[in-house]
Amino acid sequence: MNPVIQEITDRLIARSHAARTAYLARLHAEAEAARRRGPARAGLGCANLAHGFAAAAGSDRRDLRAGVKPGVAIVSSYNDMLSAHQPYETYPPILKAAVRRAGGVAQFAGGVPAMCDGITQGRAGMELSLYSREVIAMSTAIALSHDMFDASLMLGVCDKIVPGLLIGALHFGHLPAVFVPAGPMTSGLPNKVKARTRQLFAEGKVGKPELLDAESRSYHSPGTCTFYGTANSNQVMIEVMGLHLPGATFVNPRTELREALTEAAGRRAVEITVHGGEYTPAGEVVDERAIVNACVALLATGGSTNHTMHLVAIAAAAGIELLWDDLAALSKAVPLLTRIYPNGQADVNHFQAAGGMQVLIGELLDAGLLHADVLTIAGRGLGHYRSAVTLKNGEPVWRERTGGSTDPEVLRPVSDAFSPDGGIHMLDGNLGRAVGKVSAVREEHLVVEAPAKVFDDQLELLRAFESGELDGQDFVAVIRYQGPSANGMPELHKLTPPLAVLLDRGQRVAIVTDGRMSGASGKVPAAIHLSPEAACGGPIALVLDGDPIRLDSIAGTLELLVPAEELATRTPRGAPLTDAQWTGTGRELFAVFRRTAGPAERGAGIFALNGHAESAANLAGPAPGPA
Repeated sequence: MNPVIQEITDRLIARSHAARTAYLARLHAEAEAARRRGPARAGLGCANLAHGFAAAAGSDRRDLRAGVKPGVAIVSSYNDMLSAHQPYETYPPILKAAVRRAGGVAQFAGGVPAMCDGITQGRAGMELSLYSREVIAMSTAIALSHDMFDASLMLGVCDKIVPGLLIGALHFGHLPAVFVPAGPMTSGLPNKVKARTRQLFAEGKVGKPELLDAESRSYHSPGTCTFYGTANSNQVMIEVMGLHLPGATFVNPRTELREALTEAAGRRAVEITVHGGEYTPAGEVVDERAIVNACVALLATGGSTNHTMHLVAIAAAAGIELLWDDLAALSKAVPLLTRIYPNGQADVNHFQAAGGMQVLIGELLDAGLLHADVLTIAGRGLGHYRSAVTLKNGEPVWRERTGGSTDPEVLRPVSDAFSPDGGIHMLDGNLGRAVGKVSAVREEHLVVEAPAKVFDDQLELLRAFESGELDGQDFVAVIRYQGPSANGMPELHKLTPPLAVLLDRGQRVAIVTDGRMSGASGKVPAAIHLSPEAACGGPIALVLDGDPIRLDSIAGTLELLVPAEELATRTPRGAPLTDAQWTGTGRELFAVFRRTAGPAERGAGIFALNGHAESAANLAGPAPGPA
């Protein structure tokens, strides 16, 4: 095992000992009670149970009433508006039949919301996006709260959906949880052409019809968007954590293999209940080693910066206290092995064709960068995930892939990595702590020192670009009051095309913000998720136009180059929206989240460290500013 990876894992285990021990004690007690009782619904009173099968028919009704066969919950993010989730429409009957054949009985237990950051980008709805993770976690808990189930099948793909489902599942950690992906859409318009069209539109050189045509040729069918943003980063991490069946992640929708894997997931959920011979509770799958494995996979692939928050929140749900310090240390030890858009021109289908997850996991295992001795839904040992899946007589068959990458421009071995360190860096300095995604940033832009241009809203920056106010000058754009306590921490991805235009003109530009820019942040150097945020009294609220700022992604520093004695005399500028202003698009319904959200470096969530004796305050930051 790589000594750095082992040292960080040991540190994580020691730090989490009390909370994790309490979490596992509860899990084991619930598992033991389940063994004695039989299927969960056997413990219900007659009136309770009658409600639980009132709508069932045929053999399912008989099996639910008998209380002998294990029950499996289906929790889905299906809707037919979003391409990534539309394929789930047909999954419940497929899964129910597979569970039935395996000796169980499945019910659709509940749906969870799934919103699309691509649709809400730059709009008021984006201010609900990060909070939707908490809503999804709570919705998952509601679905599982009826004491009818012995395992769960989790259907979700994108952004906040998978972290929310997993957080909810971990609060029922004695139940096995099998995650069932839907797969990416087939490749559309080449990413280079799409990015160029966006920049041409930002420059006013093409119109909206041309831009819409390019976008619709990129996002063109059912399935996940093919660039390597948060959705596909989710899928990579879930497979590395052992919650997908091996090789299931990047199989396209509406294919024979995709359906066969869905059926296999249903069967597997029955096999790993406490009443079978391979009990695999979700809370034991997601241990400290699995969390480190997920971090390593994220860094090795240059994945979404959103997961610097989601992984912290997921770990907390399992009684594990992951810190940004851990990610910073891991980043120095983990090489970058992939180039997937926006970090290159290939998409996830090209990654899959080059060898995909099986080659990636094999390389990282052989280099001692992943923990091999972990529990997974496929059995003990991450070695199961070196196996590629094919069809034989209509059934999935797994064989270990012994060959390496077939396309070194997309996926490389550790011995020939794109970079010796990970694609995500942590930054620290007198402005606070931030995250920087460097896998798509050119070497000459890794260090930027320039005067600040301060904006309290992303629309202010866009207007300044359109009016020509930003032309011909170097600057660091400071966009503040965009954190979780201010306005829900929306993604600021719409800023990438105009700033990329200025970068291409030879200007030195960068972004510093307490907001998000996601896995699609691109080639503009950025320090994002800045903590503490402006609304909680962070130093970013003290920055003035013209203040020199140095963003050094190589050294991992972020400095406001103003004497400390001068900063001590300043008072915060600007303010977050008040409750009266924070209305429209249902935002007022989420005010309680805004008031209770923790800082970005603690997951930007509202839930306590599971198993911790104290309240949610142990994950919170300072109280927000004026409301």
